[in-house]
Amino acid sequence: MDVLPKWAEVVLIPLISLALSFLISAIVIIAIGENPLSALQIMVDGALGSTYGWGYTLYYTTNFIFTGLAVSVAFHAKMFNIGGEGQALLGGLGVAVICLAFEWPHWSLALIAASFGAMIFGAFWALIPAYLQATRGSHIVITTIMFNFIAASVLNYLLVNVLRPEGSMDPATRKFSEAAHLPTLHEMFSIIGIPFSKAAPVNISFLIAIVACILVWLLIWHTRLGYEIRTFGHSEEAAQYAGISTTKIILTSMIISGGLAGLMAINNVMGEAERLVMNAAEGAGFIGIAVALMGRSHPVGVFLAALLFGFLYQGGAELALWTSIPRDLIIVIQALVILFTGALDNLVRIPLEKIFVSFQKKVD
Repeated sequence: MDVLPKWAEVVLIPLISLALSFLISAIVIIAIGENPLSALQIMVDGALGSTYGWGYTLYYTTNFIFTGLAVSVAFHAKMFNIGGEGQALLGGLGVAVICLAFEWPHWSLALIAASFGAMIFGAFWALIPAYLQATRGSHIVITTIMFNFIAASVLNYLLVNVLRPEGSMDPATRKFSEAAHLPTLHEMFSIIGIPFSKAAPVNISFLIAIVACILVWLLIWHTRLGYEIRTFGHSEEAAQYAGISTTKIILTSMIISGGLAGLMAINNVMGEAERLVMNAAEGAGFIGIAVALMGRSHPVGVFLAALLFGFLYQGGAELALWTSIPRDLIIVIQALVILFTGALDNLVRIPLEKIFVSFQKKVD
């Protein structure tokens, strides 16, 4: 029997962990001679105080939703997919291949095709480590980490030697055609008369990310496959006893995970850059791990955690711009959030369990 009620597990522990990480961050900011309240005000204003700030916050949030969902699906099968970064890079390659191969008549057709391309390339890059674990016993953590570096090397080679336009010194593809450009929130909101910053990169893929949250929720909790994935994650022996194929679950869950990570590329490659560049994933694959941990691998939690990290990214950029707080300290703050919500989970959980047990004894 669980000591903590579900609401404490899902809400209270992440909130306390977050508060602790912000408290230590405030101490560090004081130590370098800055006011933490003023710093927080700048972050809030920069990330949430204007449609421009919201636009960047939601742009980062979109990336983190996709990679967070990718890690979450693998988590449910008790697999630690560290390869979201590489899978997102290969997803970007899939988007570029689709967008550059044809003259698209409309962005909607390009989006559908590019989404499939991103998912297929990302899923393929996750399938190889999954196959090695299912058939050879290779550890998924080690292989997915290695495949991140392989993906970056493959992409660098292709951008420099194959996809770079003739005469260009920039290791990137040419711009996608105008018809393959995704509508931004500015363009969509202007139809209904709502003003939104034209400079903000957030686009229709944010809505696709929300749909992905709903689909993952339906998959994991309302389908037979989802039940098999969760059963396998809770007990491999019980799953085998029930006739669930170990190989099937490992391969299927990693294919879905890789496809979701690859799908991130429709936001940053097709939506923002409108071409494929080096390091297109920008670390979002690794942030997805923290998002999944903080969100307890539930799509609602993933959405909220992705929004938090979107706020930290955009607010941190504003903080580094307008104060003497170095950019590296922003990374430290993000790392503290990851540390407390992930690695130091028991630092909060164990004392909280003791409090709930003590309270329950008094009630009884």
